[in-house]
Amino acid sequence: MKRVLNFGSINVDHVYTVEHFVRPGETLSCQQYRRFAGGKGLNQSIALARAGASIYHAGKVGAADTWLKTLMEDQGVDTRFVESINGPSGHAIIQVNVTGENAIVIVGGANQLIGEADVLRIVAEFGPDDYLLVQNEVSAVPQIIISAKEKGLTIVFNPAPMSPQVLNYPLDLVDILVINETEAHSLTGESEAEKIYEIFSHRYPHAALVLTMGHKGAGYFSPQVLFHQPAEKVHVVDSTGAGDTFIGFFLAELIRTNDPKAALAYATRAAAICVTRHGAADSIPSRGELEAAQQPF
Repeated sequence: MKRVLNFGSINVDHVYTVEHFVRPGETLSCQQYRRFAGGKGLNQSIALARAGASIYHAGKVGAADTWLKTLMEDQGVDTRFVESINGPSGHAIIQVNVTGENAIVIVGGANQLIGEADVLRIVAEFGPDDYLLVQNEVSAVPQIIISAKEKGLTIVFNPAPMSPQVLNYPLDLVDILVINETEAHSLTGESEAEKIYEIFSHRYPHAALVLTMGHKGAGYFSPQVLFHQPAEKVHVVDSTGAGDTFIGFFLAELIRTNDPKAALAYATRAAAICVTRHGAADSIPSRGELEAAQQPF
């Protein structure tokens, strides 16, 4: 069975409900505190597992937060390449005010301690039949891409959160780039799908592009094909985690069928279920749910 190696972030989200954002010099009591599992890497690994893929997560987590590793294991993620360290995990401090706005402080923590030795040791366990998935929330992303390519893995890159450094990454080694409209504009300077595809085809003629467009659906572009998948019409409750759900189900179905059009439709349907629920990892559906559903959501 083809395997997916996900070098991904593992975060703790600390969410504080407040009347207003704290001001300089102010001490403010919160109305509610909640703690959630987070990180695009963790979410995508859980999505892949729930979609039926053979998924191995690689990353680092603080010794005080090994519950995050256990959470992934309980969902079917192989965590043998997740290392516990004596230091803080990646985490986010999130204030949410009465109008629903948020103010967020991100701490990279353990996610930023992945080094070249870690990459070489872990990638050595995989080969040409396997896939690499990586986002932009961990350190050593260029080394991860280069090392995986040298071992013959198929490279899937989701450059989120987008940063100027991404333009200097070895994107010519990427086989499948998964981006949203904002990230596409940062990479190409264009906002229309047709122009994005045109620029992408000139820069990376051997790669495929998956472009997610929210309520407008998603597109797939490669040197061989171009098609668009409309979004499901649903009542959106919470869009958190929808992109990660999409990526996990797209890749799992692509590996299973080798049919990008079917994978795009499958991922779009999974994301539609996700947005009808609250939370990130908690909102990700299972393959069984998609197979059991006969009617649009």
